[in-house]
Amino acid sequence: MHTIDSSRAGDQTDTCHQCSGPHQVHELLRANEELKILNAKLSATQDKLVQSEKLASIGQLAAGVAHEINNPIGYIFSNFGTLERYLVHLFQMLSAYEEAERYMIDTPHGQQLKKLREQIELDYLKEDIPNLMQESREGISRVRKIVSDLKDFSRVGSSQEWVWANLHRGIESTLNIVNNEIKYKAEVIKAFGDLPDVECLPSEINQVIMNLLINAAHAITAERGTITIRTGRSGEGELEQVWIEVEDNGCGIAKE
Repeated sequence: MHTIDSSRAGDQTDTCHQCSGPHQVHELLRANEELKILNAKLSATQDKLVQSEKLASIGQLAAGVAHEINNPIGYIFSNFGTLERYLVHLFQMLSAYEEAERYMIDTPHGQQLKKLREQIELDYLKEDIPNLMQESREGISRVRKIVSDLKDFSRVGSSQEWVWANLHRGIESTLNIVNNEIKYKAEVIKAFGDLPDVECLPSEINQVIMNLLINAAHAITAERGTITIRTGRSGEGELEQVWIEVEDNGCGIAKE
């Protein structure tokens, strides 16, 4: 016959409660720390998703605007080429009229033509019209280039997929987009190395470069500064990497 000492059993029960209490607290603390880590990861992931969605929205908007601008610019550029050909023909005809005018100089019609020539400053128009056409063509070409760069800048913003891209082309496109922020503040010096195409997210690379360029422009407080963009590669084989560096001679970032 076995007997149990109730006093000892009670002591054992109390001891078990005393042992399990600290253990449970430790488990709760560990679980709480794990939850904090998971929450931080979820928050970081959410921030990245929000940023990606913003970039995608900006990319879609920019691509849409570029498309809407590109269509009428295409019409203008095409019509402009036709207008240039028409003007060539008109100038040829005008030269023929001027040749015929010499034989009419002593007639009333000849005097009338001479007076009209002086009144409208025909010689000046013949000299100025080609200049105006050239400036207009350069302006249209500039708009087309901006639209093309805008499309390049945002072309991957709507589809976050890794693609092989020319980083120098992305830098040039980004420079064209932020030109208005920089041109009055700094001269841009490009020291490009020999880079291969790189598998990346071009829109995000362009966004980073744009932020660096704008920050550099804002940091320049002198009358006119310089912003230097360097690219290059380092390492060999599978360890080969490419790098992009943006340097300015501005005031820099305060230590605090």
